[in-house]
Amino acid sequence: MHPRRLIALALFAAAPAAAAEPLLLPAPVSAEAGKGAFAVGTATVIVVPPGDRGARNAAERLAEWTLAARGLRLAIVSDAKAPAIRFRRGAAGAAESYALDIAASGATITARDDAGLLYGAVSLWQYLTPDRARGAVSIPAVTVKDAPRFRWRGLMLDSARNFQSPAYIRRLLDWMAVNKLNTFHWHLVDDQGWRLEIRKYPRLTDVSAWRVPATAPGAPPLPRTGGFYTQAEVREIVAYAAARGITIVPEIEMPGHALSALRAYPRLGTGAAIPAGVESDWGVFPWLYNTDDATFAFLEDVLREVMALFPSRYIHVGGDEAVKDQWKASPAIQAKMKSLGIADEDALQSWFIRRMQRFLAANGRRLIGWDEILQGGIAPEATVMSWRGIDGAVAAAKAGHDTVLSPSPALYLNHREGYGPLEPPARGDRIDLRSVYGFDPAPAAIPAEARGHILGVQANLWTEHARTEPRASWMLFPRANALAEVAWSPERSRDFGGFVARLVPQLDRMRALGLEPSASSFTVAPTVDFSPGGTQAKVALANVAGLPIRYTIDGSAVIAASPLYAAPLTLPLATRLRAAAMLGDRALAGAIDTTIDLASVRRQTDEQLATCTDKVKLAVEDDAPANGARASFLTDILNPCWLYRDAPAGGAKQVALTVGQFPFNFQIGADLAAIRFRAPETPDGEFEVRAGSCDGERIAVLPLAPARGKPALTRLVAPLPPRAAKETLCITYTARGVNPMWGLKQVELLP
Repeated sequence: MHPRRLIALALFAAAPAAAAEPLLLPAPVSAEAGKGAFAVGTATVIVVPPGDRGARNAAERLAEWTLAARGLRLAIVSDAKAPAIRFRRGAAGAAESYALDIAASGATITARDDAGLLYGAVSLWQYLTPDRARGAVSIPAVTVKDAPRFRWRGLMLDSARNFQSPAYIRRLLDWMAVNKLNTFHWHLVDDQGWRLEIRKYPRLTDVSAWRVPATAPGAPPLPRTGGFYTQAEVREIVAYAAARGITIVPEIEMPGHALSALRAYPRLGTGAAIPAGVESDWGVFPWLYNTDDATFAFLEDVLREVMALFPSRYIHVGGDEAVKDQWKASPAIQAKMKSLGIADEDALQSWFIRRMQRFLAANGRRLIGWDEILQGGIAPEATVMSWRGIDGAVAAAKAGHDTVLSPSPALYLNHREGYGPLEPPARGDRIDLRSVYGFDPAPAAIPAEARGHILGVQANLWTEHARTEPRASWMLFPRANALAEVAWSPERSRDFGGFVARLVPQLDRMRALGLEPSASSFTVAPTVDFSPGGTQAKVALANVAGLPIRYTIDGSAVIAASPLYAAPLTLPLATRLRAAAMLGDRALAGAIDTTIDLASVRRQTDEQLATCTDKVKLAVEDDAPANGARASFLTDILNPCWLYRDAPAGGAKQVALTVGQFPFNFQIGADLAAIRFRAPETPDGEFEVRAGSCDGERIAVLPLAPARGKPALTRLVAPLPPRAAKETLCITYTARGVNPMWGLKQVELLP
């Protein structure tokens, strides 16, 4: 048995039945069970040394979170004789480390620095909230000694693509703090939006904080969206973060991802035209800053205001995905390169970044950027954030640069966590909870002598598809909980099963702080096998977390006494199947309640269909309605083509496709020319169904005329010739161009 599980059992045995012990998340360096328990109730106080502002802050956070999650109000005092919670300063200890001692006589948190006191408070808060009960609690005796593995434990939120309110940012900072995450990388500027008030340049927000979302041709327009953070709001958020042990690292992109600045001040660019509405596209844009001294003066002015708002040692300047075509086509840029003796555009970007690095260094700050800043060489003081896999981190560490591992796709939370009807729009490939938890932040490719340059790890949420705040929360958690443990806990503590057991109560605590997390990892996913003409179906059940599943087939709710799933079920058609992942006696979120009947076994959604290729696989959101839920379509935008593998087509007389249109608003450069469609036979085009393969016999044609111009979903029906028992169906559509694109939501084979 894992040693941490032994500790859990020992602590559980020492506690009253009503106070089952949660192990900490992230897992600590050590936790040793003691004897007895500390009873905490309305008379319990928190004792803070007089004049210790750091201890006072930690005590306030403990009281605040305990009131929210337990409904228990703890007073803060400067002295007490009765059993109490006490904060003390220690003379020694590593940065951010703490000791927590819980006994019948009270709880004591000891640390050398403010961060350690705060993290001790976080751990005690978890002990105070072992379950969803309210009121008094008895905490089993334990001694915890703890310190983080890495000093950069980061989460990035992209507020440039879609804006989140200041209230949401504050909630996110709380969720980070209670998982001991300490760096909030705030992506404030990109092609789609400029979110930070810069007083010297008001058009940055007057113009570029707003846009009208793209819609398909003929679809009703959507209302303008956007917003920005005033400098007063930013100061409040920075202070709020600091009180929770979190440093905010702002990102101001350059030299690419510059469209929002160029929309406001075209003189900053190369003169290349900016089409109307292009700011509502997604992808990699070609617009770059020029290299005039006046443009550097603008960037330095912006960074001066940024530095006045953010006390972070690091300022992030982006440096990624700078397409050089406009630099190549600009006579002024080419003349500049010649005057500087610069051989090519990649070297010009290096010169650009090094100039900004010198400016930041002169102001006492350190430049950090994405791993493209390595190209052409950078100053030793620059720090590299590795996103194109881990290669950037390997190269940076070997070259003597500090680095943060933040690789795509492993830690890119804009990838979907699961497959199923609950999943929001996202990048189509799955990065699930288990894979995030399994990430190695100190890969063998970085030699031992260079590993001191690894500052830590960071997960990123890019918000092209996270249009709403609830959707952002779903994408962030619980995968950010997994990142927190990867970043904090000793490598030897890694145990996915133990992590899941500690995660569930942690998510309960975070719900009390306003979080609605994803249920993807606990969702029961059924896989159905049916042969035409049969009266039964075989159903397999699974969940990403690997938790036990219980089920019923009589319509009753799933409870602890329900049958335990062990092998695929053979069910007669018209069976109501209910199933849930279980943690002990508790059924978790993500339960299913479905009927296995002749219609369901001959139906697949886009989540169940395969895409013919995985070039750029996205779950793209419909462009209607303006308010309320919208459909999403899982598709490869470079090859819109779907496979219904082993479709039970025998006996089916018709095929029905549920489809919808969405705009092609993707900046993909030369890849656009590679998108090919069969020529349409009708004015509006048609969906086609082919048997066996995408070059097989065409067995159904469904004209798109009834769906053209409709903002929501349309169900198209066509006859099918007699088919064999099972066969793979390939579904594509014809078109004269990419806009609009058509998404396939569901396929039905009808009797």
